[in-house]
Amino acid sequence: MTRPNHQLVRDFFTALSSGTLADELLTHDMTVWTTSSGNSAKQKYLAGVAVLQSLFPAGLTYTIDSLTAEEDRVAAEVQSRGTLVNGDTFQIIYVFMFRIRDGRIASVAEHFNPQTVREKIMPLLQRATANAPSVPPIQGEPT
Repeated sequence: MTRPNHQLVRDFFTALSSGTLADELLTHDMTVWTTSSGNSAKQKYLAGVAVLQSLFPAGLTYTIDSLTAEEDRVAAEVQSRGTLVNGDTFQIIYVFMFRIRDGRIASVAEHFNPQTVREKIMPLLQRATANAPSVPPIQGEPT
């Protein structure tokens, strides 16, 4: 059982590097916890992946240093590297913990140094948010 789980996690990081996580890798009710965002549902996480990748014109590449799998769990030591839209190099080391159910990823916990994200990513996100056009509220929704 652990070999297919190794491959599933390898496929996850290949997809993450491309910025598009295929639905067949993930359970419908997948949950995510990250150091910077806390708990998220699948759709919020996928939206965050898209936003993050948009900050890297040539992509943010994930490289697996090691995988350890047992039963329904996989631990992955991973590095990412890319050049941000402002020309700065971004590199960070992570530990990901995956739970697998029925051959798909059911949960992910993503641990990393938040200081690197605060220094390199957050200013770009704040600038992008400040420059984004405002969207009118949907009729009937509170503003």
